[in-house]
Amino acid sequence: MSTTLNPESTPLRMYDDDADSLLLSDIFPDRVSLLPGSSGQRAGECIRIMWGQDLLRDMVDGRYRAVVCGVNDQDNSHGIISQLVDMMQTSQWTPRSVTSYARMFHDSAAVHAASDREPYVLKFDLDSLLIMAILRPRNKDHFTVDDIYRGFRTVSKMVGDRRDRLPIAAVSFLNARANRLIGPDGREPSFESVLRTMFNAGFRGDVYTAPPMWKHGSTGVFPTYPFPEGVERMRNGSS
Repeated sequence: MSTTLNPESTPLRMYDDDADSLLLSDIFPDRVSLLPGSSGQRAGECIRIMWGQDLLRDMVDGRYRAVVCGVNDQDNSHGIISQLVDMMQTSQWTPRSVTSYARMFHDSAAVHAASDREPYVLKFDLDSLLIMAILRPRNKDHFTVDDIYRGFRTVSKMVGDRRDRLPIAAVSFLNARANRLIGPDGREPSFESVLRTMFNAGFRGDVYTAPPMWKHGSTGVFPTYPFPEGVERMRNGSS
């Protein structure tokens, strides 16, 4: 029996520890309150956080050449990847064929690469957009933080100096329906934890927040990661 909680039944957490309560803002209670980010950050030194933008619309409009999301070998009908292949006019993929390919890849890897460490990253070329899908490990109903780290480490290597795969964006993997992300405590990790994992793996693209996160009006948020040093001082009790 699974001991993980349903992400939809647990509140999304922006920050680690109790920083959510330390960064309260009552400016606009029905929307996020954007705080100043770290000064002096240059391109390639941070992850840009997309607050309120429509990921699907931006992909269709051609704002990115690649996007990172999740995929599994069971059912992706409720996942971002299925919405993308349905919306892109140049796509020859369907939600069913995406899942079939993921299953076929897993079957092949079990025979020819049984000693490899999962997760794998599958590429789906939609002509105008490249989907780099982190394949959920076999016989698991969710991703772990370690899965995300290893997946984004592979993605970072695949992007490298390939200018044809930039700019690149990623989903946050939070509040997912098809490919959940669960921490060691059985809950979704904080958004800060996800950003730190992606950053430490070498990812420097844009990250789209889950729509429910846009309504965290009581908590101040930042436009980039790493967050300003003042956040850590505040968390440690310094003024």
